[in-house]
Amino acid sequence: MFKNLFKKAETIAKPKTVLCIPGNWKSRDEIVMAIAENNGGDYLFAGLILLDIKNDLGYELEIEAYNEGMKDSFYWTGLVNQHTDEFLDEIDQHQFTVYISGETGGFESAQKIAKAGNAVLKAGGIGLKVESAGKSFTKDHWSELVSDYTIVNMYDMFVQDAIQGNNGDVYSCGMQHLGYKDTIVYYEDMSDAVDLIVDFSFSQLVDDVVFKNNQTFQANPDEPIFLVTEETSQPNAGDELFENKYGMWKLQRQV
Repeated sequence: MFKNLFKKAETIAKPKTVLCIPGNWKSRDEIVMAIAENNGGDYLFAGLILLDIKNDLGYELEIEAYNEGMKDSFYWTGLVNQHTDEFLDEIDQHQFTVYISGETGGFESAQKIAKAGNAVLKAGGIGLKVESAGKSFTKDHWSELVSDYTIVNMYDMFVQDAIQGNNGDVYSCGMQHLGYKDTIVYYEDMSDAVDLIVDFSFSQLVDDVVFKNNQTFQANPDEPIFLVTEETSQPNAGDELFENKYGMWKLQRQV
């Protein structure tokens, strides 16, 4: 079992997805037991590996003790999802945090690691943060998205599309989880830039549009036309978690 997992890692470098799940477990042994008991035997924690029995997969699993910065981390990564004070206070009461990491780079692999994260939530996790996208969720929200496998839900789970840079830019982070380039937009109003990123991303994810360098994109006939080129200086260049291995598209308004 699991031999194919390691063979693939040797032949192709795929994006690494990391999920962070704090919980109120009292010990490592309690985490091990809770994962097995709350998932019908579909997931087992053995050594440093979370085993997905049905899909013959293994994910790296690490356990860390209480982190005083976890509440702030969930606050900033949860602005889009508007976490309540009550939820953030619950996060602050965590005793241990489980980190799951594995290769993705497509809808199927992203869905499988999303379900692995949900298995740990079922076992007592309070909430979940996609470390490699900078986006966090309540337990109920993540479980709801996992239960309805759609492209829109996968985008909501794994892509942060409202990051404001320091050079008049707004960009997305996380499209690598699904096997696509991220998008950066320059010199547009924040709200308009986010709408443009969403429209451009969904044209690829939903409509299967394949873009090439120096093409143009127009969301609707009455909206501006944007030139599509390769961004050669990603904002997250060199960052193991956030740099998109597939690259990044740059959209610039045509006058």
